Amino acid sequence: MRKAPTILHLDMDAFYASAEQASKPSLRGKAVVVGGLGPRGVVATASYEARVFGVNSAMPMAQARRLAPNAAYLVPRFGFYRSISEQVMGLLRELSPLVEPLSLDEAFVDLEAGGAAWDDASARLAGVKLRADIRAVTGLTGSVGLAASKMLAKIASEQAKPDGLVVIEPGTERALLGPMSVRTLPGVGPATGDHLRRAGIHTVDEIVEAGEDELVRLLGKAHGHGLYAMALARDERAVVAEREAKSVSVEDTYDVDIHDRVRVGLEVQRLAERCVQRLRGAGLSGRTIVLKVRRYDFSTLTRSETLRGPTDDPAVVREAALRLLEGVDSTGGVRLLGVGVSGLADFTQEDLFAQAAGERVEQGVEEVGDDETPVEEREVVVERRWVAGHDVRHAEYGHGWVQGSGVGRVTVRFETPDSLPGRVRTFSVEDPALETAEPLPLVEASGSHPHHP
Repeated sequence: MRKAPTILHLDMDAFYASAEQASKPSLRGKAVVVGGLGPRGVVATASYEARVFGVNSAMPMAQARRLAPNAAYLVPRFGFYRSISEQVMGLLRELSPLVEPLSLDEAFVDLEAGGAAWDDASARLAGVKLRADIRAVTGLTGSVGLAASKMLAKIASEQAKPDGLVVIEPGTERALLGPMSVRTLPGVGPATGDHLRRAGIHTVDEIVEAGEDELVRLLGKAHGHGLYAMALARDERAVVAEREAKSVSVEDTYDVDIHDRVRVGLEVQRLAERCVQRLRGAGLSGRTIVLKVRRYDFSTLTRSETLRGPTDDPAVVREAALRLLEGVDSTGGVRLLGVGVSGLADFTQEDLFAQAAGERVEQGVEEVGDDETPVEEREVVVERRWVAGHDVRHAEYGHGWVQGSGVGRVTVRFETPDSLPGRVRTFSVEDPALETAEPLPLVEASGSHPHHP
């Protein structure tokens, strides 16, 4: 009996940027870039309007500004994104007990395990309803892929972007995969892709034609067998419900060894940012920062540093990773870099200091500096800082958000998710009528669904 397309993959569309556009009427339909605004910041998410100019996730912010100088550049509001993610994950758990979140904006769901789907028609119906529920509850859109395996469901959701639904019918998988690039398959990064290309293998069909023995010869036993099975559309990986993680890490293998010490440092910073995104996506923090370096001769070095308390602050993780890098000899070239965080907890030391100071850490930052400022243990000084994109309230004008600040002034646009684009006003940074505020919900509570904010 053929398997039904009951594995669902959800990917929220340009999640951080879409949340900002929904929150700020004046940015709808405009290029929006979310990330660290400091000199070493990287792009976390770019709206589809910004992607037209070539701006993408993990790109240095300085490069993004050159490509799209007129875009709106905002500091992430992770607490806000996390609250929306919780609503979305709540909808997924109504469908099935088997939900495997990959980040704040992405998850697999086994529909069959929850009795939500058992054949093509019921799976499609579940996908349609989920997308409608997400829009009703959060005001945002998500793309849904449905297939008989995790690999194919993720490919389907990529095809569905933005704001769509694609079902890969059982029996059509091989024909669909055949002409696709080898990079489509999980586990084929730039280095493996390059290796295959040098062997004349560019498409999934060409992997199958090369045969399993050739794949094993090229890539080694485990990788070769696994890749050949995936090229034949065989993916037996189960959807695994949330399990306690012992560490969170990211790593990249480079096509060409990196010899430039400055470039190595930039890559480590970028990996640290990605690692923190993944850490925050799981609602975790950690005490031990780990740096992994594989050198030109395949020797692998691991260095670690344990902090006084757990953190999910990108600046803290970034600086720790750079300190660890100082003790590593990269002469001769680097082929792989990784940054990880272990010693995980579900709170941060900074949270405790921020509570004592009566102010959230997220608000204790300045637009012109790095995207967040570590709070030191010995003393907490609460200063009035205004962060681009973050929420404020004025005694006379109401709710708004910071467009920018500098030379003693702060510019605020006053609008709410359900208003028209608002007016812009400028104040002294010390104006007593202006204060930081919590984000407003994107959709007003109506009681029509248990997960409304």
